[in-house]
Amino acid sequence: MLKASFANNIFLCTIVMMCISCTGKNSINNSAETAELIPDTIVEMRDDQIRLAGIDTGSVEMRFLYATLKVNGIISTPPQDLATVCAPLGGFIKSSSLLPGNKVFKGQTLAIIENQDFVDIQQNYLEAKNKLTFSEAEFKRHSDLFKEDVSSEKNLQMATADYKSLKAQVSALEQKLVFIGLDPSEVTEDNISRSVALRSPINGYIKSVNINTGKSISPTDVLFEIVNNNNLFLELTLFEKDANKVSKGQRIRFLINDESEEHEAIIYQTGRSVDPDKTFKVFATISRGCKKLLPGMYVDAIIETSGSKVTTLPSEAIVTFDDKDYIFVFERNKEENGNPFTEYRILEVHKGITEGGYTEIILPPGFDYTKAHVVVKGAYNLLAAKKNAGEMAC
Repeated sequence: MLKASFANNIFLCTIVMMCISCTGKNSINNSAETAELIPDTIVEMRDDQIRLAGIDTGSVEMRFLYATLKVNGIISTPPQDLATVCAPLGGFIKSSSLLPGNKVFKGQTLAIIENQDFVDIQQNYLEAKNKLTFSEAEFKRHSDLFKEDVSSEKNLQMATADYKSLKAQVSALEQKLVFIGLDPSEVTEDNISRSVALRSPINGYIKSVNINTGKSISPTDVLFEIVNNNNLFLELTLFEKDANKVSKGQRIRFLINDESEEHEAIIYQTGRSVDPDKTFKVFATISRGCKKLLPGMYVDAIIETSGSKVTTLPSEAIVTFDDKDYIFVFERNKEENGNPFTEYRILEVHKGITEGGYTEIILPPGFDYTKAHVVVKGAYNLLAAKKNAGEMAC
């Protein structure tokens, strides 16, 4: 694209040069005494030529620019914000109305599951609970009799053992009920159910659904995947040689899906080991307000590794020729044979950091940038005119 733009600029300036050449010849024929020898570092143009070439001037600015490192990575989510939902005892799917993308809340019913084992657990729990009530009464009775020397110590020990055994059994069955999704306090002889509700463990969105009505499932089957997008982070992959360039707190700018909108993140942790492929990971917290981000998305990121305040110009103000970098500086306005002209001086500089459309420039010693008017638009047109037309005396 740069080559095409450069070619167009050459074409434009060729037209300008033709105008200049004609003007120069007429000037020489009319008054040879007024001919002027223009230095090689000067480009001279009339007002109409300046407008045709789209030339505009600006100032050298002091800006904070950052050295950058281009990397790739993905958007990830913390383990606590990603849930895989299974049925603890398996069974059959009775009903479910959720689809991928649906929003769910912690505790919301995802599906209804049926299993005969649910009935058995509730039955065992109620039986053990009733036995525990009797055993507790027996334990208290034998304790009182033992204190009055009416019952033997052996009978008290037996009553104590039965009571503690049933108490442990009831406690274990309560945990089983909680495990399958039932509240032990709500289980009674009148409401034993063969079905339980499978509930969401977190807030988030349904990522995948792997069930249908009547499907037989086992405890290891993944029925739902739920993801919470509120705490997304970047997982970037860097080469080993760049390990000393990144650190906690550095700012990251990144794009997704070739979008023009930039998102921001801050590094909160760097990898502590290098993988076999000589890469390591860097993790960054994504700034709030970044929408349209989903776990697994590929990102192109730029890490700002260091920054300083430097002299800068818009990148288009700097032209390159023969592996050297130049800028054009307004020299003076003058008049020849009643015609106004503007002179621009070409000045060699050295480029530094480039960021956000601006480039650091290292100016020659003694150059006072505070008073200089630099060509910020149309610089390539001036370069093309200078290199293709040579000396521009008018």
